[in-house]
Amino acid sequence: MDQVVYHEKQVKELCALHALNNLFQKDDAFLKNELDIVCHSLAPKTWLNPHKSPLGLGNYDINVLMAALQNKGYQAIWFDKRKSPYCLKLNKIFGFIMNIPNDYHIGYIRLPLQRKHWIAIRKIGNNYYNLDSKLKEPLLIGQEAELLSYLQNKLNQKENQLFVVVTSDVTDWQMDGELTS
Repeated sequence: MDQVVYHEKQVKELCALHALNNLFQKDDAFLKNELDIVCHSLAPKTWLNPHKSPLGLGNYDINVLMAALQNKGYQAIWFDKRKSPYCLKLNKIFGFIMNIPNDYHIGYIRLPLQRKHWIAIRKIGNNYYNLDSKLKEPLLIGQEAELLSYLQNKLNQKENQLFVVVTSDVTDWQMDGELTS
């Protein structure tokens, strides 16, 4: 039987919200309102919140993702890209969130600005998937060997950042080197 993969598609600048929902495989694991509340709690006395788009369209930063995950009992741990992803103990990892640069376009015109885009990577069934909300459908990466090669390739690109998502109880082990070997 084929595994059903939930895949939320890009709306406005809500890639962080889509990445979280795709990671948790539920359309309501996180809501825009929740992320806006997190933004406000991170910067309660500011008129223009530095953690999201001033237009209210999304564009949430890593602080928002990390706090939202903590509210659900998970942690996002920044992965030092100077290390090889082959050192990761995949059986302790819930999933991955990547931050990748994205060219900014208005129609067919590319502007000299770069935006950051959040994507989720998760094991569903026996395979790992790239759950990028800008894709038409989830992209099958494959099993562990293909995932590690995929992550290494992505981390070799200068601006890409990887966050390892684990349950809160795993973060204590990570401090002792248990998440990586």
